[in-house]
Amino acid sequence: MRDGRDETLERKTIFEGKVVRLYLDRVRLPDGKEAEREVVLHRGAVGMVALDHEGGVFLVRQYRHATGEHLVEIPAGKLDADEDPMECARRELMEEIGCAARSWHRLASFYTSPGFSDEVLHLYLARGLVQGDASPDEDEFLEVMRVSLHEALSMVARGEIKDSKTVAGLALASLYLAGAYPLQDQGGEEA
Repeated sequence: MRDGRDETLERKTIFEGKVVRLYLDRVRLPDGKEAEREVVLHRGAVGMVALDHEGGVFLVRQYRHATGEHLVEIPAGKLDADEDPMECARRELMEEIGCAARSWHRLASFYTSPGFSDEVLHLYLARGLVQGDASPDEDEFLEVMRVSLHEALSMVARGEIKDSKTVAGLALASLYLAGAYPLQDQGGEEA
């Protein structure tokens, strides 16, 4: 038996779009049998838990076509080609809520749906917020909200926040603030 990996025998391009690429791979499984795998390639994304000096968290409410719902989420965005995730986080925080942050901590990086996609999402805690001017993308219609971290977690518990990066980001930020989750500084002064 090999190392437990699928061996790609053939890859067919199904779709190449602005955000994702979809392939159909024919693979050889570790037991020698063949199977098909649908694979979505994605550049990756960032999400930021933006916490102000009073313990308020900034969230955005926006319509998500794929779900058919308005979702409440932490500020987030897609990486540009070859973009550093930390630089993307700084850019997206300013674009979406009009803030810069004096301190950054990486909360986690994880695959969003590894059963079919290679997308990695990088989560950050942004503190020491400095107000600037928001400039969302022309196809983004965002309502910026500010609630306490406790209220944001209550919104998760009530099912009002259903976005996975937001749930993970709020939980990890809460653990960090409680002293139960060690993080590394990602630049800037401590807030």
